[in-house]
Amino acid sequence: MELQNTVKEALNALYHHPDDGVRLQADRWLQDFLRTLDAWQVADNLLHDATSNLETLIFCSQTLRSKVQRDIEELPSEAFRPLRDSLNNLLRKFHKGPPKVRTQISIAVAALAVHVRAEDWGDGGIVKWLRDEMNLHPEYIPGLLELLTVLPEEVFNYKIAARPERRRQFEKELTSQIEVALDILTACLNITELKEQVLEAFASWLRLKHGIPGSVLASHPLVLTALSSLNSELLSEAAVNVISELIHYTAAGSSGGVSVQMPLIQVLVPQVMNLKGQLRDSSKDEEDVKAIARLFSDMGDSYVELIATGSDESMLIVHALLEVASHPEYYIASMTFNFWHSLQVNLTRRESYISFMNESSIEAERNRRLQLFRPAYESLVSLVSFRIQYPQDYQDLSNEDLKEFKHTRYAVADVLIDAASVLGGDATLRILYMKLDEAAACCHNEQSEWRPAEAALFGIRAISSYVSAVEAEVMPKVMDRLLKLPQHPQLLQTVCLTIGAYSKWLDSASGGLSILPSVLDILMSGMGISEDSAAAAAVAFRQICDDCRLKLCGCLDGLFHIYHRAVSGEGSFKVAADDSLHLVEALSKVITELPPDHAKRALEALCLPVVTPLQEIVSQGPDTLNSKPARDLTVHIDRFGYIFRYVNHAEAVADAIQRLWPIFKAIFDLRAWDMRTMESLCRACKYAVRTSGRCMGITIGAMLEEIQGLYQQHHQPCFLYLSSEVIKIFGSDPSCANYLKSLIEALFMHTTRLLTSIQEFTARPDIADDCFLLASRCIRYCPQLFIPSAVFPSLVDCSLIGITVHHREASNSILTFLSDIFDLGNSAGGEQYLPIRNGVILPRGSSITRILIASLTGALPSSRLESVTYTLLSLSRAYGPQSVEWAKESISLVPLTAVTEVERSRFLKALSDAASGANVNALSVPIEDLSDVCRRNRTVMEIVQQSLRPLELNIAPGS
Repeated sequence: MELQNTVKEALNALYHHPDDGVRLQADRWLQDFLRTLDAWQVADNLLHDATSNLETLIFCSQTLRSKVQRDIEELPSEAFRPLRDSLNNLLRKFHKGPPKVRTQISIAVAALAVHVRAEDWGDGGIVKWLRDEMNLHPEYIPGLLELLTVLPEEVFNYKIAARPERRRQFEKELTSQIEVALDILTACLNITELKEQVLEAFASWLRLKHGIPGSVLASHPLVLTALSSLNSELLSEAAVNVISELIHYTAAGSSGGVSVQMPLIQVLVPQVMNLKGQLRDSSKDEEDVKAIARLFSDMGDSYVELIATGSDESMLIVHALLEVASHPEYYIASMTFNFWHSLQVNLTRRESYISFMNESSIEAERNRRLQLFRPAYESLVSLVSFRIQYPQDYQDLSNEDLKEFKHTRYAVADVLIDAASVLGGDATLRILYMKLDEAAACCHNEQSEWRPAEAALFGIRAISSYVSAVEAEVMPKVMDRLLKLPQHPQLLQTVCLTIGAYSKWLDSASGGLSILPSVLDILMSGMGISEDSAAAAAVAFRQICDDCRLKLCGCLDGLFHIYHRAVSGEGSFKVAADDSLHLVEALSKVITELPPDHAKRALEALCLPVVTPLQEIVSQGPDTLNSKPARDLTVHIDRFGYIFRYVNHAEAVADAIQRLWPIFKAIFDLRAWDMRTMESLCRACKYAVRTSGRCMGITIGAMLEEIQGLYQQHHQPCFLYLSSEVIKIFGSDPSCANYLKSLIEALFMHTTRLLTSIQEFTARPDIADDCFLLASRCIRYCPQLFIPSAVFPSLVDCSLIGITVHHREASNSILTFLSDIFDLGNSAGGEQYLPIRNGVILPRGSSITRILIASLTGALPSSRLESVTYTLLSLSRAYGPQSVEWAKESISLVPLTAVTEVERSRFLKALSDAASGANVNALSVPIEDLSDVCRRNRTVMEIVQQSLRPLELNIAPGS
């Protein structure tokens, strides 16, 4: 009684006390109370107590539901019957409400049914028990009907801490009782006030997608009631839910699929088609129209393969979906977008036609279908393209509304791409150009209506990948229009992006070269109007220099003029520092096409405006260099990164990095403490190494000496990341062996001294990530240096400390490193290192296995399951029966209350099969089952982790 009163007082404080601190304290107390064994009895007592108020009833019903779902194992097995009877009494007590309480009690009973076997409910399980309860106590039918509704929903509720095998068994039990459930619902149809509830329950059972042939459902009273209720004011919502589930049911593979369910489809489709006229009925409520549109969309999505055959009946559905797509409300029209995409995929992919005997038959059928659906997709282009037009009040839109509008534009662009896939880009372009032509005729100056022209251009840009590079009818007109449009900021932004999107056309078109100067003028205008239009112009400049680079090699002076203005920040250009990188990339790609001598001079000119400000900073002495904000340095260093990445002349880049090295070294020496500057500098060096390769000469040695020394002082992860690139390029070069061996031993030895506990891994995840990425690179590119080294065993031990770090990339890098070690025998030349590997792994095999199994069963989030499983199976394949013994030893540490003997055996058999070379994909279910079993609730997970102790490298047997 004292605890019951405390619960009431805490709830009163939580909902009514004016002090936030008191409310927070009450909430914490109630959360802790939920985890106690007393919560069962207290919640049950308060629910039976006539004096409990609504807040108490809701909390206690939620508590009981949560305890049944998650903590059923706290109770002895003999408690099932009293618990079931108590819950049943509560269902009767609250059969008229409050609805929230009744729903929670219903879910609790359903969760109990998931946990316990059907025979514990009596002959035939919970469904027959429900039927008997309804027959004996018809006055409680409303409450029991809610239980019947939530029952199938709990099959898919993973909050319930049921074992995977029991969950699968429960689904089978319900599937076998579908006919009994539908008989109950059919009998309840006679109670008029329960019809809506009956239909909702029917929809819930249909989600199981099992068990009843279409021929039976086609004439079933529940189906006929739903169909006849589509126009009912009171029942239409529930009826729509049923018909929607029936449509999905007929297309589900588990129900037999479309061919088996054809009798039901032939009943459903005409009834839904009869609703088409209501789409345009102005007297209809918008929610009713949305519901009808949903049914047409469901039909389209579910029967797309049938529709793609182009029968007369299927074209009626297509026309109805065009009607939905034309609805003025976007959220209704967009319901069809997925269908248009699925239909396009079906019409264009070869797999749709494999039933046809030969290539000529396939091609003929494909062309027939594409021709048949052309008018629909032509209409679709016209119907959706207006939606990408900026609204009249776009300047007043909130950030959220603007974000939503942009999302709409991208969604419509995807529909236009689907249309272009069916119609061809050139044909789609013709439709969109007509809209541009109309809009441009009214767009004479910056005060004119620019929005329709901008929308047409947005559509034209969206389909650019589908328009032929040699299209000669419409594209010249488009380009002509572009060059004459007024320079309104939004319009100019889209003009620039469209020019960039058609850079391949500009390169291939017969008149492309003649209009390039005008195009570049437009882009320069874009760079001077606003930051947004400057960003678009910079992207377009990069695309044009990329695709038209051969044409532009003779125009370097003009390109450099634009580049200098953008990079220096002088003049009227509004190009942001990040956007200027597009121009750096653009010039770099043009320089790549020059002969080596010209390229070298052009590269010097490209570097000049970048190196000058850095030289100035360095020349002002250490104090200035040390005190500069990182951004003042990285803005220039990032440009070098792009130059070294995109100027594909190895010797020229090697020569440039050699000249620049004194400046880079000064920055390394004085800014090694600054992560942001070091990341930028290491990235630039990485691209220099990647492009120059073995042309780098002595510079590479100086660079490695620099980072080896600085890493030990400043622990910057990017030094490891740069070393990875060096290993990839130089790892197999015998002339580099000595200094690479020295490098990796120094880096790894220092890292193992840093990462000595899981807390260190958590505090330094980037170092862990880059360290083990580097280690994996060493296994692939220089195993001869790494595996025999003294640091290899230390790094394996370090990896075992960090496997369970929760940082995703760090954890994955460690797991990949371990699986690379285990898979060493599969790599070319890897067998020679197996004796060394085995000397390291065999003494640690038991610990490795235990920590991996702990990771699998809760030490790592379930999202890492695939990575952990792969590593564990790699270990099994590498060490065969020995690895199974290690696993048996580990899993035996877990009490049988957490993992049964059967569950252990299934898991060990999967590992044994992997060790014997079985298909790994077939072994995932028993491994996932073990993970689910051990994570089924917090208590079990704690028991498992306390048994396996993943943070201890060595544990004594039986300790």
